[in-house]
Amino acid sequence: MARGNIFVIDDEEDILDLVDYNLAKEGFQISRFTTGEAALEGVKREKPDLVLLDLMLPGVDGLEICRQLKRNKDYSEIPIIMLTAKGEESDIVSGLELGADDYITKPFSPKVLLARVKTILRRNRKTTQSETDRIEIYDLIIHPGRHEALYKGEVLQLTYSEFKLLHFLARRPGWVFTRYQIVDALRGDNYPVTERAVDVQIVGLRKKLGEAGRYIETVRGVGYRFREE
Repeated sequence: MARGNIFVIDDEEDILDLVDYNLAKEGFQISRFTTGEAALEGVKREKPDLVLLDLMLPGVDGLEICRQLKRNKDYSEIPIIMLTAKGEESDIVSGLELGADDYITKPFSPKVLLARVKTILRRNRKTTQSETDRIEIYDLIIHPGRHEALYKGEVLQLTYSEFKLLHFLARRPGWVFTRYQIVDALRGDNYPVTERAVDVQIVGLRKKLGEAGRYIETVRGVGYRFREE
C-alpha cells in the first residue's frame, strides 16, 4: 500500500529520476511534473499529500506555485518542501514566508530527502497544538493560559514578549521560522517588534532559559527553530 501521494515538480530529469527511485522504493506514490502549469492542473485533479517543489521552473516558478497553493483554502494545508540550489538564501526565506514547510538544498542526499519527507508527513498528520494547550517538551512546561513557563520545575522570569516567542517556537518543534514570521507572530498589543529586535529577544530568552537555551537553534541565513525531540 502506498504511504502517500507525492508531487515532484522539477524540470531536471535527473532529479526527477533520483527522487522517484528513492521515494517509490519506500512505498510512496510519485507524480512527476516538469512545469508549474502542469503541476497546478495536477493538484486540481488529485490533491497530493506532499509537494516537492523546485524553485527554478520554466513559466510559473516555484515561489508562485507555493503562493497560489497557500492562498487557496482547498490546498493551503498541503505541505511543501522546496528544492533549491545552495546559496539562494533570499529564495529560501521567500518560500518559507509564503508558507513552505521546509527546504532542501541541491545537491542533496536521498537519505536526507527521505527523512525530511517522512518527518513532514508525520508532523502534518498530527493535530496542531491549540494556542491554549499546555506544552511539555524536554524539561520545559509552558502554560499559555497562565502565561507561565517552567524549566525543571522552576518558574522562568520571562517578559511578555519572551514568553510569546518561546510559546510560538515550542508549539512547532523542528519548524524553521524567518524573522519576519516571528515578527508577525509577536506583533500586537502595541508591542514594538522589528526583525532586528527578534535577534535581541532570542539572546535574552536563551539567557533566561539557561542550559535549555540550546533548544532554540539558529538556522543561518533564515531564522530560528525549536529543536525537535
